[in-house]
Amino acid sequence: MEEKFPQLGLVKEDCFEMSWPETNLYIERFPIGVPLETLLDRSSKTSLSKLFFKAKSDFVKQPIPETAFEGLWGKFHEQEAKSAVMEFVAYGGKMDEIPETATPFPHRAGNLYGIMYLVNWKEEENINSEKFMNWTRRVYNYMTPFVSKSPREAYTNYRDLEIGSNKISDDKGSCAQARIWGPKYFKNNFNRLVHVKTKVDPENFFRNEQSIPPLPCLLKKGAN
Repeated sequence: MEEKFPQLGLVKEDCFEMSWPETNLYIERFPIGVPLETLLDRSSKTSLSKLFFKAKSDFVKQPIPETAFEGLWGKFHEQEAKSAVMEFVAYGGKMDEIPETATPFPHRAGNLYGIMYLVNWKEEENINSEKFMNWTRRVYNYMTPFVSKSPREAYTNYRDLEIGSNKISDDKGSCAQARIWGPKYFKNNFNRLVHVKTKVDPENFFRNEQSIPPLPCLLKKGAN
């Protein structure tokens, strides 16, 4: 930070070192040092039970022009965006050195950063949840020209059922749907994951709306 953003004047004393569970408590505005068991408390006494959210994701491979950001700022002044966040996660470095095929996670070299679009709303606002989700969709659509294409990639940890989903009741899963969201999350690793799934769980006992389906859900070679 001193090297790239010296104008911020950030010093070591401004930073806190903590574990991943501790950061989740800190993000929820709990005081530093509260017990980790607080994460298990869903009572009305904590803020953990009071928020709903919708998240979407993107990957960026070319610098986004300044004019695109100028067109974005106004969307954060809309009523639905009062608790909205657009988070940029830097890539590069060690990520560029790991082959796409080394793990199921394929988003390696060639990515400048990932984006998470997130909007929160309170429990009493949940009756109007669609308006908050529509805000995320509008921002996501606006960003279309500036992010990855063919396929438009997504981060599986920000699971987004809007890019396609299987019916949990479908024993074999929907191949047509899986071919839509599979390459977005896993790119060319999707076929390999289908083979693994077929070998270890051919009856698709372990499944959710976006779980890897067993064969014959393979993509044609070279397909996006």
